[in-house]
Amino acid sequence: MNHPPAPPSSAVFVPNHLVWAILTTLFCCLPLGIVSIVYAAQVDGRRAAGDVAGAFAASRKAARWAWASALAGPVLLLLWLGLFGGLAALGALSEL
Repeated sequence: MNHPPAPPSSAVFVPNHLVWAILTTLFCCLPLGIVSIVYAAQVDGRRAAGDVAGAFAASRKAARWAWASALAGPVLLLLWLGLFGGLAALGALSEL
């Protein structure tokens, strides 16, 4: 039984998550989003060079850092609101 040859490495689709990395950088957490952009930018170059395993690794890291940025944004916002809301409440109580 003849099997078709494996596709060349340039035909393998590896998601780079670049759009997601940019959006989480702009709207969530800047430092973590920048790390995600760096890994997302490495995906296409590694795939073009034939390093499919490295491209998949960079893709996974880009997705993980984008998730971390997306989760850190609301957490930091809640901490910020809690801190300044608490300070406002203490200020209001001190006037009583």
